[in-house]
Formats: sequence, structure tokens, C-alpha cells
Amino acid sequence: MLTAGEVHRRIIELYPEVLASGRMDEALALIDPDVIDHRGGTDGDHHGLRDWRAKWEQAFSGETGFHDVSVTVEQNISTDDLSSNIYLSRGTHTASGRRYEVRGMDMIRVRDGRIVEHWAIRDTVAMRHQLGLD
Repeated sequence: MLTAGEVHRRIIELYPEVLASGRMDEALALIDPDVIDHRGGTDGDHHGLRDWRAKWEQAFSGETGFHDVSVTVEQNISTDDLSSNIYLSRGTHTASGRRYEVRGMDMIRVRDGRIVEHWAIRDTVAMRHQLGLD
């Protein structure tokens, strides 16, 4: 059984390569069907694998999507069931061709080798500024 830190590391490794190709099955196998994705803001929490898949599909689709995405973990702290990262995210906005580079933090709770809860904070103000979306 994978630890929380191992699951977190693997999902980050898969994020750019699997999602860019549209093949999500390997990454989604690390997500519990009843996952709660604590999104905050006006979106509120997302529940279940279908919402998680939709989030990823939107991140890489058409005018609103991104490509050349990479995530570099700068710091990780893990326990048996929790893992938290500070990371640097980079990518290109597909519609404008403009690049972004922002820091974020996320935390996952893992049970039986799958993510059951996820929290994330990213500097969206800096990201929107870099992309000219202010």
C-alpha cells in the first residue's frame, strides 16, 4: 500500500504527462470514487471522481486550457495519511500563448492508497496578471 507521500508524488508526476495526452486512467486510479476536493471560493467543494475528472478536463481544454504544464515540488511534509506540498507551477495559456509561473500549496488525505480529500491554494492573482487576464 502506498503512503500519502508516495501517492502525492505519483499524482504530481502524472499530472502534466497524462493530462496533456488526455489519458487519465492511471492518475484517476489514485483518486477515491468518493473524494472531496475542497475548492473553496464560489465553486465550493467538488464531490466524487466525475467532478475530479471534469476539473482536469477543463484545465486542458480549448480557450480556457493550458499546455506545457509542469509542477516542481519545493517542500513536502508527510504523515501516514496526510501529505502537503509547496510547489511551483508553470504552464502556457493555450488561447493567448502567455506563460505563467506561480507558487501554490496543496494537501491530500489518503486512505487505502487513494486520495479521499484534497485542499489547494494557488496564487491566482499573480497567475491572472502574468496571463494578462486582469
